[in-house]
Parts: sequence; C-alpha cells; structure tokens
Amino acid sequence: MEESNVLISMREDRSFHVRYRMEASCLELALEGERLCKAGDCRAGVSFFEAAVQVGTEDLKTLSAIYSQLGNAYFYLHEYAKALEYHHHDLTLARTIGDLLGEAKASGNLGNTLKVLGNFEEAIVCCQRHLDISRELNDKVGEARALYNLGNVYHSKGKNVASAGTHDPGDLPDDVKNALQKAASYYEENLTIVTELGDRAAQGRAFGNLGNTHYLLGNFRSAVLAHEQRLLIAKEFGDRSAERRAYSNLGNAYIFLGEFETASEYYKRTLQLARQLKDRAVEAQACYSLGNTYTLLQDYEKAIDYHLKHLVIAQELNDKIGEGRACWSLGNAYTALGNHDHAMHFAERHLEISREVGDRSGELTARLNLSDLQMVLGLSYSTNNSMMSECHLVDNSLNGTRPRAGRRHSMENMELMKLTPEKKNSRETMADEGFFDLLSRFQSNRMDDQRCYFQEKNRFSAASVATSSTPPKTMRKSFSTSVVSPHTDEFLDLLASSQSRRLDDQRASFSNLPGLRLNQHNSQSVLGHLMASNNRELDDDFFDILIKCQGSRLDDQRCAPPSSAKGPTVPDEDFFSLILRSQAKRMDEQRVHLPPAIKGPNSS
Repeated sequence: MEESNVLISMREDRSFHVRYRMEASCLELALEGERLCKAGDCRAGVSFFEAAVQVGTEDLKTLSAIYSQLGNAYFYLHEYAKALEYHHHDLTLARTIGDLLGEAKASGNLGNTLKVLGNFEEAIVCCQRHLDISRELNDKVGEARALYNLGNVYHSKGKNVASAGTHDPGDLPDDVKNALQKAASYYEENLTIVTELGDRAAQGRAFGNLGNTHYLLGNFRSAVLAHEQRLLIAKEFGDRSAERRAYSNLGNAYIFLGEFETASEYYKRTLQLARQLKDRAVEAQACYSLGNTYTLLQDYEKAIDYHLKHLVIAQELNDKIGEGRACWSLGNAYTALGNHDHAMHFAERHLEISREVGDRSGELTARLNLSDLQMVLGLSYSTNNSMMSECHLVDNSLNGTRPRAGRRHSMENMELMKLTPEKKNSRETMADEGFFDLLSRFQSNRMDDQRCYFQEKNRFSAASVATSSTPPKTMRKSFSTSVVSPHTDEFLDLLASSQSRRLDDQRASFSNLPGLRLNQHNSQSVLGHLMASNNRELDDDFFDILIKCQGSRLDDQRCAPPSSAKGPTVPDEDFFSLILRSQAKRMDEQRVHLPPAIKGPNSS
C-alpha cells in the first residue's frame, strides 16, 4: 500500500513538473513575441505568440494577455479578420473571469478593429463599453483612450458618408454633421484629460484629429488653430512625419480660407520634409497640391512645373491614376496658356489612361476637352460626331440613366390581372377552394404535430424536459389526447433527446479558446464566473449585441478593408475634390475662346 502511494506521488510530481515546464515555455514564447513586436517585427512576433498558444497555459490572465497582443499584432499587419478573432477571444475570456480592466481594454481593441472594417455602430458599442468600465474603475488613462477611440469612430463614420458624395467641407448632410460634431466633442474631452495627465504625445494626436474634424465641418479657422498646436508638439518630439502632415493639413485649410499664398508656403514645407524622409509618394502629392494651388493663383508656368514633377514620380511608381490626373491638370494649364498643341497631347494621354483604368468620368472629361481643342485648332475628325454621341451615352450612364427607347407594345396593351374574381362558380375556382381547404386543414395539424402540449394540472419546467431522457408518463398521456400520430412515442423520445442537448448548444464553450488548458481548479472557477456573469443584466445586453455582430461574421469582417480608388501619388483630401469639380466646370480663365475670325454674328 505504501509503495502504491509512493508511485502516485511520483506521478503527481512528474505531472506538476511537465505543467510547470509548459507554463514556463508558453510565457517565454509570449515574452519573446512581445519583444519582437515592440522592435517593429510584428510578423516574427506573431509566430512566437502563435507558438505560445500551441503550447497552451492554465493561467487565464496570461492567455488573455497573449490574445490581446496577437490581436494587436495582426491589426498592425492589416490582417483584420485575425485581429477581430483574437480580440473577441480576449473579450470572452476577460468577461468570463471577471477581469473588468481586461474587458475594457479588449472592448477598446475590438472597437478599433471594427472601425477600420467600417462597422461603425458595433464599434461604438464596444468603445462605449470601454469608456463605461474606465469611468467605473476611475481609470483616467483608460477613459482618455476610450474618448479618443470614440472620436475616431465618429470621425471615420462622418468622413466615410461624406466621401461617398460630392460634398465640400462644411456642406454636409445633417447626419454627417452630427457624427463629426460628436467626434469633435469626444476629442475635446480627451484633450482635457490628457492635458491634466501631462501627456503631450496624446495631446498632439488629439489636436491633429480635432483639426481634421473642424476642417470637414467647415470650421477652417478652428482647424488652423488645432493644426498649429499639432505642429508645435510634433516639433517638440522631432516627429517629422507628424510635422509633414500638419503642414499639409494647414495648407488645405488655408485653401478654403482663400489665402492661396499662405497655403503654397505650407505645401512647400510639406514637399521639403517629404524629400528629407525620402517618401516619393508624399513628394508627388505635395507637387500635385502645389500645382493646383498655383492654378488657383493663375500662375500657370509654376503650376505646369509642379504637375510635371508629379507626372514623373507617378510614372516611376507605376501609378496610372496619378499619371492620368497629372495629364489632365497639365492639359488644363497648357490650355490656359494658349499652348493648344501641348494641351492636345496631354488630353489624348489622359483619355488613354482613363480607358486603361476604367475611369468613365475621366474618359468623359478627356473627350470633352479634346472636342473643345479640336474646334479651336480647326480640326475635323470623322469620329467627332460619334465621340460626342458616345460622350452623351457615358454622361447618361454616370447619372444612372439609360437612353430612352419607345415603350414596348406588349407593355402598353397589358391589362392588370384581376386578383379577386367577382364570381367563384367556375371549375378552376372550385378546384382552388378545395385545394386551400385541404391546405388549411393540413397546416392546422402541422404545428400541433410539432408542438408540446401540457395539461393545465401537470406543468413541467423547460429544464425538466431538457434534462430528462424520457418524458414523464403524464406528459405522454397529454400528448396522446392531442396528437394524432402512430409514432408519437418515437417522436417524443427524439424530442427529449434533442432538448437534452439544447442547453449545451447554447452554453459558452471553452474548446474554441485556443491555448486554454483547464485543470479542475480553474475549470470550476471559470464555470462559477460564467454563472455569475449570466446574472448581470447590463452585461447580457451588451453581450447579446456583440454576439449578433460577431456571430454573423459578415464577409466584410473577414478581410482587410478594400483599397481606395485613388493612386498613391494623389492626395485624398477634400480640397482636391473641389479642384476637380471647379476644373470640370471650365472656369472662365481656363476656358477656350474661339478666335475672332470664326465667331458668329451673335457671338460676344
């Protein structure tokens, strides 16, 4: 007997040693993954974190931290489906063990990921949960982060809706304005807290986003003030990338204030920093900005110089959209200077590129420009009429209309069907009535065959049905009086069997949490937390919403956000959309005037 106890003790020691080594190995792998991610090698860090998950751990807080790190790493790698998966695991585990601080952080991470994927309403729910818990715990740092994240979600939501239309900054629908005003409010609350905390880096980020929000709202003076603060803080930290963005944003704001010279100075500083940072795409964007600014200043020689620089870089980076935009801008500038030969060359190239990239709007603009230039140069192409006809078709397709055609004769002569006949004495009507009577009788019994009926004096709880392997005799008796079926007993057995698994199908399972190794102690602890969490009404409401958005797993949550249509050398600020529209309207100073010799008698 003593020998047997010794063997048992030795086995327990060996088991403890194995578990200890596994725990140490899991933690070591996770720490190395964290070190690599902080060093900027997120791909290698992910490999170590995944290895840690493979080893597994019984420490639930350690596993939650690994999930959080993995989700963040995948987020920075733009693998948003994976990020969503691990942040969801983190949130589930944190809520299960009652870790409020962990739940707050997981909710914030989940909200950020959902925001990037464009699921703004779900993101707001998660970020609001982050804010509520942080305030409950009096966690000022967490509260500031939650406010910043909420500002980002509302800013992205407003900008996303605004960019879908042709709205200029300040000229926005009410729902967009409301979203952006909420964003500004959250940023201002964030600024109040981070200023109290003395976090200058957080202040810089908040000022930058606040400036962008005021810009979209049309509050350009407020945008300038915010971006000037952003610029000041960027210089304090020596953050040249942030400094470059501040210069560009200040230029955009001054464009709308009508101070084009000031805007050009900020764009020149943007260009200088882009060259120092050796960022060719941003350098091309700055050249494009300067070209458009000098177009507004009617200094077409300088505009052409910067647009040619943009063109060279766009060709170098194989950015067809940017190359087409440069050709379009150059054609307009040369037209304004009266150099129609060069204008014709770039207009033709713009047309070729627009066809190549499938830009129907660009193709229409290029065709119209070519038509104007051909008239000025006295050219008469046989394709001119067909070109204008095609332009008309393209214009109709862009406006969502189709060329009108004659109505079909069959449509004109078609009569509405009489759905309610006046008389029901025909053979078809009688047949229909008989069919529907049969269908009604069949359907009235159909639900009864599938329904569980209980006598008033013998009621049973759902739990008793679910946990019983066979229905009580009284239940069988009640069924026998209400259900006409030769296989009632077999059906009840099948129903009881399926109901006995019902709770298991709805209960949270830990088998889907990778890396979790449950022992007897933490298994009971986890189940206890689960039962306790089920009694929290607020948590249940939140979790129901979360399950709805996560459980559906829409396709747009399984992949990275789609890339935008713009090229890397073309800025996406709203100022450039305004330039496009103003150029498309053919401003008077850029309009082609017919030579006096060919003007008609009524021409002015």
